[in-house]
Amino acid sequence: MTITKSGSGQNLTLALEGRLDTTTAPELDNELKASLDGVTSLVLDLEKLDYMSSAGLRVLLSAQKRMAKQGGMKVIHVNEIIMEIFDVTGFVDILTIE
Repeated sequence: MTITKSGSGQNLTLALEGRLDTTTAPELDNELKASLDGVTSLVLDLEKLDYMSSAGLRVLLSAQKRMAKQGGMKVIHVNEIIMEIFDVTGFVDILTIE
């Protein structure tokens, strides 16, 4: 998985490419933990994400909980494959998806 980081100040965008699974979820988790101090707006761009496992969903849920306390988080450019995962797991009701 590739994580492309952009934004400045209180705004952070992470674009994810590839597979978010048991192997790569810790990488995203570490990136979020290292980057979220002082961030009030987190955007996750999933346009190029091919797959997400339950490990990836846990990382998103953790990020959502943290950002609910310090600002907000939204998920953008969700493709059909990932949207189906969000639908089946109920994440469509948890995340702000645009």
